[in-house]
Amino acid sequence: MSRADREAAARRVMDRTPPRVPPELYPDAVRRGARILRRRQLVHRVLWVLLCVAAVAFTVWALVAQPWVEPPSETTPPLTDW
Repeated sequence: MSRADREAAARRVMDRTPPRVPPELYPDAVRRGARILRRRQLVHRVLWVLLCVAAVAFTVWALVAQPWVEPPSETTPPLTDW
């Protein structure tokens, strides 16, 4: 099958009228679509909440642990009796 034949076959397929959808499928499709949207919104909200909780937990840890402060040196003993 040559390229022109494939293009002609594709055009014939696209020019046909789409088949009629039974009307009783519409309510099921609307219900499923609404359910998918609600589930997607819930997942997005949960992920945003988890992100905010992680940011707050990291901030609290950083304020308590202060990882930017150099720990005191314990390699030399303190000088006494001078």
